[in-house]
Amino acid sequence: MNLPAPAPSPPTVPALRVLLLDDDVFMLELLADMVTSLGQHTVTCETSSLRALELLRANGPDLLICDLGLPELDGIELLRMLAEQGFDGAVVLLSGLDVGVLRAAERLARAQGLALLGACAKPLARERLAALLAQAAARPRHAGVGVGTTPGMAPGVAP
Repeated sequence: MNLPAPAPSPPTVPALRVLLLDDDVFMLELLADMVTSLGQHTVTCETSSLRALELLRANGPDLLICDLGLPELDGIELLRMLAEQGFDGAVVLLSGLDVGVLRAAERLARAQGLALLGACAKPLARERLAALLAQAAARPRHAGVGVGTTPGMAPGVAP
């Protein structure tokens, strides 16, 4: 007797659009594999902070996971620009640097009004990543809003 296969169980975390930014290709691949293993998320990987800014303006991901030690624009400068441009997605900071640097960046991101979910040392544990993805999925967000089109203006506010 052939019984139909059971329906796959629904993902526990709704699908997210995730942008991973790190200049270390190995770390990007590792993170991308972990994110996709934790749900049907759309993952974009970028090694250039300048190209990442273009993607943020164009696509406004639900979650940005960003290394602090980047060429071109470092993570701190990128955070400042995101805040100025009204990015309303969630942010997770990663760093292999001293924990003091990570904590300072965390305070700065929060002070600038970014939705910082965490500041984590590398490598990021799978369980911690799963919790961060769940947090990102649970937070309310304005539909379609990423980085505002007018620098320094809140999303949806005309100059």
